[in-house]
Amino acid sequence: MCGIFGCVLKESNAAPLIHSCLKRLEYRGYDSVGIATMNDRKITIKKDQGKIDEVHSLLNLDDMVGNSGIGHTRWATHGAPLKINSHPHSDCTGDIAVVHNGIIENFIDLKCELQNLGHIFTSKTDTEVISHLIEEVLKQNPHFSFQNAVQESLKRIEGSYAIAIMSTREPDKLICARNESPLVLGINGHGVFCASDIPAFLEVTNKAVIINNGELAILTADNYEIKNIANGCLITREPITIEWTSEMAAKKGYPHFMLKEIHEQPDTLRNTLRMQDHYLDLLTTFLDRANEVFLVACGTSYHACLAASYMFSKLAFLPTYPVYASEFIEQHGKSVNIDSTILAVSQSGETADTLAAVTCAQQRAATVLGLTNVIGSTLTRISRVYIGTQAGPEIGVAATKTFTSQLSVLAQLALKLSKKRGKISQDEMDTLAEKLSQLPEIVDAIVRTQEEKIKYIAKKYANSKVFFFLGRGISTATAYEGRLKLMEIAYIPSIAFPAGESKHGPISLIENGFPVIFTCPKDDSHKTVIGNIMEMKARGAHIISIIEEDDTAIKSLSDDYIEVPKGIPPVLSPIPFVVPLQLLAYYTALEKGFDPDMPRNLAKSVTVK
Repeated sequence: MCGIFGCVLKESNAAPLIHSCLKRLEYRGYDSVGIATMNDRKITIKKDQGKIDEVHSLLNLDDMVGNSGIGHTRWATHGAPLKINSHPHSDCTGDIAVVHNGIIENFIDLKCELQNLGHIFTSKTDTEVISHLIEEVLKQNPHFSFQNAVQESLKRIEGSYAIAIMSTREPDKLICARNESPLVLGINGHGVFCASDIPAFLEVTNKAVIINNGELAILTADNYEIKNIANGCLITREPITIEWTSEMAAKKGYPHFMLKEIHEQPDTLRNTLRMQDHYLDLLTTFLDRANEVFLVACGTSYHACLAASYMFSKLAFLPTYPVYASEFIEQHGKSVNIDSTILAVSQSGETADTLAAVTCAQQRAATVLGLTNVIGSTLTRISRVYIGTQAGPEIGVAATKTFTSQLSVLAQLALKLSKKRGKISQDEMDTLAEKLSQLPEIVDAIVRTQEEKIKYIAKKYANSKVFFFLGRGISTATAYEGRLKLMEIAYIPSIAFPAGESKHGPISLIENGFPVIFTCPKDDSHKTVIGNIMEMKARGAHIISIIEEDDTAIKSLSDDYIEVPKGIPPVLSPIPFVVPLQLLAYYTALEKGFDPDMPRNLAKSVTVK
């Protein structure tokens, strides 16, 4: 998730405005920054790795000449966060500059084609193919306008994008376009702007035009046109007035980043599902060769590892060992060796306990693989192979979208490994792949249909002194994560167990009104879970269940229930089943008067042991 901004002004240099507007988009990415301006039919670019203030202190982003330009603040996906991979990207001639947010799925094929035609690429990004593709279209069709060339190029691009492009061919214009990545125009008496999000230009105008998927906009200093990419038809759309404050706009109108990030999960899941196969194939090869695999992580990431251990076992027949990173050295430090493989999972890639475990494993010649949301983090630098979850920056301290993104990547790895090993039938493989592709829509449906019910449940139980979270099989990981969310932001002591363990001590805590949350997908343990529910009810517990829509048996036993769409394969169930628990924690925190974005005593990245 990157931030883009562009403008065409009637007067004055554009660079200072681009700089200030990018600052308001820095929450979308801070690996690198760059600006390009147009002056006398010449494009000038300044860019470098680092946060905006760091780059500005080195390069002075404000002294660039020209009344039009584009800018970018990067969250690295393809290519490390280096200067050479920073946006804007140019073509071979330097006559085209582009900034991009999104993922070009077919960039490898396009890049090979363009290289065969003589194009020289300077970066490892997927974005650079856009500028070269436009260059090639213009070379083959010299009569084309700038708009025609962009339009024809976009027809060949697969994936998600919000882009802003300028060309010396038509220096008084910017062209921007959207497919599945946010893009909005801003209008005032001094110029026209485009940006990833409204916060970018809210200080200069509250008049906005939303660009929809499959649309292209042509910007000049005093006007804009919107056209359909597929057929070029003109689209009429008037500006709307935005009533948000700047802070509200950064959160897209949500009261907290945590709620915004919960609602973003359909989009982040779509991003993980667009992941290039060769990244997944490479990790799969290493996992397949491993004699033993340790899944090492802390906190929420550990719960993703716990769920993954079930996925790898059930789908690929690969035994794995989920281990708390803080305990890895004491528990396994002397036993790991050259035949061991460590898959380290960390949202930030900087978690001190995880890095210590990795260092220990490397010293004993183990193979280290990494899964993180931050490209360029320490974990990506020290891993033999790594993969990014592509969830975008997560501002809320309590992890939500990064957890489901981790699960999505781990599920894809398990499926890849299963196929490689031939452990499940092709029909089962196809069914699981199809259900995985449907998860963004399933999560969206859960949020849309269940959020109001979850608010009611949160209000009903907000004053409870303690909660139980129970599940069986892979749902144990879901229960642990639900427990952690409630403790993190609502400060309610909570206990999570495999449901079968509740009889071995914890059930002694149950008394009238005690809330017990069961995670209940329709899997092989379903009948046993019903027995566990009845044991709790017999002792006065209030049962809150997360169930599939047609689960009348557990619904009838529940005091309160939250429904998810039916037909979800159990091995994928943690992704949709955790969403109601995220929302329950969020609304319980609100009921208790706490700020869910700033939980006490916690930090987003734990960089001390």
